[in-house]
Amino acid sequence: MKPYQTTFLDLALKAEVLKFGSFTLKSGRVSPYFFNLGRISSGAALRNLGKAYAEALIAHGVEFDLLFGPAYKGIPLAAAVSIAYAELTGRDLPFAYNRKEAKDHGEGGVLVGADVAGQRVVVVDDVLTAGTALRESHALLSRAGARPVLAITALDRQEVGANGRSAVAELVEKTGLEVVSLVTVQDLLGYLHEQGGRAEVVAAIADYQQRYGVA
Repeated sequence: MKPYQTTFLDLALKAEVLKFGSFTLKSGRVSPYFFNLGRISSGAALRNLGKAYAEALIAHGVEFDLLFGPAYKGIPLAAAVSIAYAELTGRDLPFAYNRKEAKDHGEGGVLVGADVAGQRVVVVDDVLTAGTALRESHALLSRAGARPVLAITALDRQEVGANGRSAVAELVEKTGLEVVSLVTVQDLLGYLHEQGGRAEVVAAIADYQQRYGVA
């Protein structure tokens, strides 16, 4: 794994972003692990998270003009990644985000921050499960005249939906949006195996992926 991936997983475990046990997901599936990026709730942790996202974008080499954070979790993420990107590269990236409900006074509208019109946009979000938030962000940005080019998330669970297809495959087909993640569940399995002492967790996740994971 790349250094930023190991650093991110270290952070995720320390901050209890990743928990192991038995968790019923929105889909009704019972997962042996749960991922909640909302557990990142301190300045130092958010700084390190933003740095991991920025390093992933740099490693990927995508050309873009602006970062977009979907409400709510994506808002502090976009800000943190923008700060980290400036520190790492010297490039001062603009960012924007959306409101859940349109504002009917003041400047009004749904979008806040930098003007997205005509910009190549990277959407910054937390986890890719069904891909609903990313599809909504793609539609919102497209209506505003932006060109979404990539979505970056912290974790790709690499699961198939009820139709037998992965969320990533469906998102790419419907939007053309490229998707990258800091880590996948396969990266997590490799990390846990290297750490040792979590054989039962590795076995449970591997069994879950055998049942619900992408081929």
